Amino acid sequence: MIEALKDDKIITKVGGRFRLCALIQRRLVQLMEGQRPMIERDGRSDLEVVVAEIMEGKLTAELDYSDPEIKAAMPAEAKAALAASAATAAARK
Repeated sequence: MIEALKDDKIITKVGGRFRLCALIQRRLVQLMEGQRPMIERDGRSDLEVVVAEIMEGKLTAELDYSDPEIKAAMPAEAKAALAASAATAAARK
């Protein structure tokens, strides 16, 4: 088991479980498609590399919420929070 995933530090670092899951998934796809790791692999699996990249600050959770794949993967509570945030921002203008 990857020790960093047992700790809440990684969740806090990226801003929540949803963001962490989306970030890991996206980066795993990139690695499987041939992108190079941002750290030395040292015999680690792709998942271990991604977690290490996050913990070392080389990978951040900049999600594009207009991306249909991201919206589809969001839980209902996150969609509601995003809609409320957009409404608040629109009201301030």
